[in-house]
Amino acid sequence: MAQATLGDSEFDRDTALTPRAPGVHDVELPAGWSIGGAVNGGYLLALLGRGLGAHLPHPDPFTVTAHYLSVTRPGPAVIRTETVRTGRALSTGQASLVQTAADGSESERIRVLATYGDLGTLSDDVRTTAKPPAMPPYEHCLGKEHNDAAHPLAEIAARLDIRLDPATAGWAVGRPGGRGEMRAWFGLADGRPLDPLALLLAVDALPPTTFELGLTGWVPTVELTAHIRCRPAPGPVRIAVTTRNLAGGYLEEDAEVWDSEDRLVAQSRQLAAAPRH
Repeated sequence: MAQATLGDSEFDRDTALTPRAPGVHDVELPAGWSIGGAVNGGYLLALLGRGLGAHLPHPDPFTVTAHYLSVTRPGPAVIRTETVRTGRALSTGQASLVQTAADGSESERIRVLATYGDLGTLSDDVRTTAKPPAMPPYEHCLGKEHNDAAHPLAEIAARLDIRLDPATAGWAVGRPGGRGEMRAWFGLADGRPLDPLALLLAVDALPPTTFELGLTGWVPTVELTAHIRCRPAPGPVRIAVTTRNLAGGYLEEDAEVWDSEDRLVAQSRQLAAAPRH
């Protein structure tokens, strides 16, 4: 099977922007990146990240914070970008995505504030106590074929190559483990290499940790902050997501993304609403 390349893959085609005016782009949001009719938050993060990358003088997202204001549906949308500050090493911008209703009114779906730099210029000095997640090899983890009827596959699943660690996949066979953990190997289904934009997708790509807590249903993101630490080495990455506190109907999810060279390439934290029953 031919492997997609950077710039020539489903992910690239579906995050392509059509310039309308300086700082304004039109985009068509495909249904294929949705979960239950709502467009995935990680895909939206990557989409606005591409818009900011085209607008700012630096190439790579360093930190991106998104507030999800209302549900984004497949269909036409407009992305507006603005420069906040430009410096020698870093530049900061903001972006928003809006959709227009049948009556002509606009609804802002997501607003992002991000700082960009050049990951290629960073020092290789690493001092860390962080360790990659202990999980089985890719071939010993569970793919789409192990999903159970209580958790039907979302539209986005066909575009991703996710292999779940069996230790955090009890929910997929009707036996949730009771811990707020999710671990998996991650790549794009068409084999496109991962880059910083794809890492923005990755931090919000796994099933929610609430599944392992025995809770089913939609877990909408309220706010998500991602840090991109370096460009990933070739091959799938490992993602570990944990939740320590579900209270008052909301929970946090902390994600770490590790590449094939055991480097921590991305981190994120999000606040999300717990499923309603």
